[in-house]
Amino acid sequence: MATERLVVVGGDAAGMSAASQARRLRKPGELAITAFERGHFTSYSACGIPYWVGGDVDGPDALIARTAEEHRARDIDLRMRTEVTELDLDRGRVRTRELDNGGRESWTGFDKLVLATGARPRRPGLPGIDAPGVHGVQTLDDGQALLDTLDASSGRRAVVVGAGYIGVEMAEALIRRGYEVTVLEQSTQPMSTLDPDMGALVHEAMCGMGIETVCGTTVTGVLTDPEGRARAVTTEDGEYPADVVVLGLGVRPETTLAATAGLPLGESGGLLTDLAMRVRGQDHIWAGGDCVEVLDLISGRTRHIALGTHANKHGQVIGANVGGGYATFPGVVGTAVSKVCDLEIARTGLLEREVLAAGLRFVTATVEATNRAGYYPGARPMHVKMLAERRTGRLLGVQIVGREGAGKRVDIAAVALTAGMTVERMTALDLGYAPPFSPVWDPVLVAARKAAGAVRAAGA
Repeated sequence: MATERLVVVGGDAAGMSAASQARRLRKPGELAITAFERGHFTSYSACGIPYWVGGDVDGPDALIARTAEEHRARDIDLRMRTEVTELDLDRGRVRTRELDNGGRESWTGFDKLVLATGARPRRPGLPGIDAPGVHGVQTLDDGQALLDTLDASSGRRAVVVGAGYIGVEMAEALIRRGYEVTVLEQSTQPMSTLDPDMGALVHEAMCGMGIETVCGTTVTGVLTDPEGRARAVTTEDGEYPADVVVLGLGVRPETTLAATAGLPLGESGGLLTDLAMRVRGQDHIWAGGDCVEVLDLISGRTRHIALGTHANKHGQVIGANVGGGYATFPGVVGTAVSKVCDLEIARTGLLEREVLAAGLRFVTATVEATNRAGYYPGARPMHVKMLAERRTGRLLGVQIVGREGAGKRVDIAAVALTAGMTVERMTALDLGYAPPFSPVWDPVLVAARKAAGAVRAAGA
């Protein structure tokens, strides 16, 4: 029997999880696996970069789950610093260019192809945006470049453009390094992944931590010094001096190769796949990780969510299918958690604007409670906001902002969303209780009770 050829484009979470799972299921003589990665690192935690920059963890080695050498020891031909520049689907081959070997190009044939090309930071086309000292943060190479700039800088002023997850995490990292930090956000509140009323709580906390947070402002460019380095960020309202600029504007799927090859893309530009993570309309091409759109189990639509948890699951599913088994990825509910200093921020399900876009009628309930029994030392306030479908009471989304113990409570709601529970049914959940961990009525259940009451009051 001829040996099948699997080519994997992208050497991080989804790509190498797929390659590793396929190798477990197929012997080397049955399946030859070649993987290409254009960066210097493989199988790493991009989510850990802010904590590396902030000094909480050593890096980059601490963020690498499996090195290139370890992959090769498992009979995966992993070629680092090699960029795939073209997909020839008709002939079943990919063109590659070696980035550290004079740009030498070659073709590699495949019988099965996995696209795990990830995402790229959003970088608006503004004057000075590509100047030295302006950094996106997506890969370990990006993290090292930012650290090099910080180490070389004699100034201590930083501007973060964008107040999403990466923006607030990088603001904290720079505060920890002794920088004066200004965060510029176009929306009315930071964390547009929350509703504005919950984002306002984050805004208040960030200002209390010494992070100047300017909302409702539009960045117009980056000014440079005589040597061409960034020295300030300009907005419609003013100018903010900066010795370093960090872009926290989110990411978009890196699907340039796929688009050129004519593969199907969704509204966000991510690849569209079936439940087996096979690219729609293709029988021998799979895709996973930050380059794909996935099914939102609440709205029934596809959406782009760039998270390592999803990427690793995609890779496991792809590897099982490539390896001759069968697995599916049913979809997501949109769970995410972050923090800025000691403030924990979490959401799952839909925001108000997303519920409206899905054409659903809904009610909301917001409660303020404590993370522990009120009499127990260390009890701190936390806010929980819950959205439920007006007619049925089906849970639609939850947002949580608070201190220690607040963020991971979102997992309760994530399970309830996945199970399709109503807020009324949630009130009977048998959650763990002891004064050091929770009040008698956990804040999530208090919100569920209030939401259930709102559903009853709204009627049909």
